[in-house]
Amino acid sequence: MHPQKVTHLKELEAEAIYVLREVAAQFERPVLLFSGGKDSIVLSYLARKAFFPARIPFPLMHIDTGHNFPETLIFRDEWVQNLDAQLIVRYVQDSIDQGRVQEETGFYASRNALQTVTLLDAIADLKFDAAIGGARRDEEKARAKERFFSHRDDFGQWDPRNQRPEIWNLFNGRKNPGEHFRVFPLSNWTELDVWQYIRTENIELPSLYFSHEREVLLRDGNLLAATPVIPMKPEEKVERRIVRFRTIGDMTCTGATQSTANTIDEIIQEIAASRITERGGRHDDKRSEGAMEDRKRAGYF
Repeated sequence: MHPQKVTHLKELEAEAIYVLREVAAQFERPVLLFSGGKDSIVLSYLARKAFFPARIPFPLMHIDTGHNFPETLIFRDEWVQNLDAQLIVRYVQDSIDQGRVQEETGFYASRNALQTVTLLDAIADLKFDAAIGGARRDEEKARAKERFFSHRDDFGQWDPRNQRPEIWNLFNGRKNPGEHFRVFPLSNWTELDVWQYIRTENIELPSLYFSHEREVLLRDGNLLAATPVIPMKPEEKVERRIVRFRTIGDMTCTGATQSTANTIDEIIQEIAASRITERGGRHDDKRSEGAMEDRKRAGYF
């Protein structure tokens, strides 16, 4: 790799580690939100680096929709075990059973938005005062409005017009009782940066990110995994294609990409040439023009 690119990645790494250490210094009960996707994998890897040789001083928490890819869950458990970290899992199904949220119905039903309530309940129940996430500013326009330390009120809601300045990387973690912060150490990373860092550090990833043959169905221009949790329309049919996933969230809204890239170098080349963002295949982002921002205001990741 070109020396200048290595320096760039080292600067991003140092910045993220600085933010993670600031979280440990300023907050009493932080938690790292872990989805099993590449960004949260890199984030947890950086957390281990930040505090090594000690253990990561905060738990990892996964909000399980019940519609996750099985490969993701298997990888999650193995990864957390290798980190020697504490894992907390909260289930959207429990929120449904308790009447906290109502299951969606129909062909486009998804539990992705429902996990907001499960997340906010977990933060309140476990009294977390900072939730560290792997979101990046280049993912989606609403996320570009975030700060490193993103304040949430006592309802868990976000007001993009009322954020605190972060001059000279001075982070203000002051809050009132019941409020908390979302913290985004990867804010200045791009998708390409993440993949180049994964290559440099030789970080393991779920197999879903690499090309494989899979049963899929075509819906509204997106390839979705053929699975019992996605009801099929009468005109839809299942077919086998060579695909990979650029994001690996809830199966009901995560689209696949036709691709033969099965090495990290091939994926980097593919991303560098792509003009479609990695969330271009996410059905949940297309429900309305401001779908992501609406969910973030309500307390989404």
